[in-house]
Amino acid sequence: MKRIKVLLFSKYSRRGPSSRLRSLQYLPLLREYGIDVQVHALFPDEYLEELYRGSPSASWSRAWWHGMQRIMQLLRRSEHDLAWIEGELFPYLPSWIESALARSVVPYVVDYDDALFHKYDLSHSPLVRRLLGRKIDQVMRSATCVIAGNGYLAARALQAGAMRIAIIPTVVDEQRYTAVSHKADKQPVIGWIGSPSTEHYMLDNRDVLDRVCAKYGARLLLIGPHTEVAKQFSGVVPEVVAWSEDSEAAMISRMDIGIMPLRDGPWERGKCGYKIIQYMACGLPVVASAVGANSDIVRHGENGFLAEDSPAWEERLGQLITDWSLRLRMGQVGRTCVENEYSLKAQAPRLAEVLRNAGQGSCAA
Repeated sequence: MKRIKVLLFSKYSRRGPSSRLRSLQYLPLLREYGIDVQVHALFPDEYLEELYRGSPSASWSRAWWHGMQRIMQLLRRSEHDLAWIEGELFPYLPSWIESALARSVVPYVVDYDDALFHKYDLSHSPLVRRLLGRKIDQVMRSATCVIAGNGYLAARALQAGAMRIAIIPTVVDEQRYTAVSHKADKQPVIGWIGSPSTEHYMLDNRDVLDRVCAKYGARLLLIGPHTEVAKQFSGVVPEVVAWSEDSEAAMISRMDIGIMPLRDGPWERGKCGYKIIQYMACGLPVVASAVGANSDIVRHGENGFLAEDSPAWEERLGQLITDWSLRLRMGQVGRTCVENEYSLKAQAPRLAEVLRNAGQGSCAA
């Protein structure tokens, strides 16, 4: 089997969830399939750290510097069979500039794990909507293949006129997660994992979480938000811990129920439900909003529950808190779903096939 060389233009290094999960975690397995990947990240870890610390000016200075580095990389000659682009080469550059730069890395596949196109076509700025509203459609249309994390993203690629589309969900390395086996008499822990930029979804359900924790004596564990969010609860004092790649699996294993609340909007419909998959990898039942990919991953009544409003959230959380055997049964089903559908071992062969075929001018859907 001939080895192929791929240039990966990721948005972030490992600190960025989208890059780590959609591409970087696959690299060791791709080597086993004869695919060697050279990584060029646009934004380094320091950019995200400064952004999360609330230092936008420092983060943007780094962004400009690394943007120039990417341009220099694109202008160099490089022997490769394929380029693999996360979303776009440069945020907020017009499509004609993006297309001109992309000519140096043709052929290319482009990967989406969220509705990046809505950053432009639904922007509050009329100028952004006019100049960039169809930018991502052009990127999709010019790609040898579009890799989409869910059906909503794939539908946009089809609408844009993409030549070929492959749906590959966002997955976990199942070997990093161990199914929990908590005792029936343990005080139940409701858990959420995310980042400061997504904590508002969890806070939308603050009143529900306050009520169910007070009513049933449950605890609340929050991984990754700002520490100040604890002050916004009244019926419970949540434990708030910092996120790290090394500790996230161990922290999730302290939970008994995992939650993923979302608003029902265009941006949210493009999300890939990764935290649900993390919970299920640890053998946890889940409660999630019935939005986008959540409805595909959560099999209502089997590996968790879908909830459409506050009363449903309260009812389903109460049901799981008070029924240890139900938590155990649903958690086991969820773990099996992860192993069969949402794991590296399940999706790495498909991704390798997509990349190899794209390098030869075709794409396995």
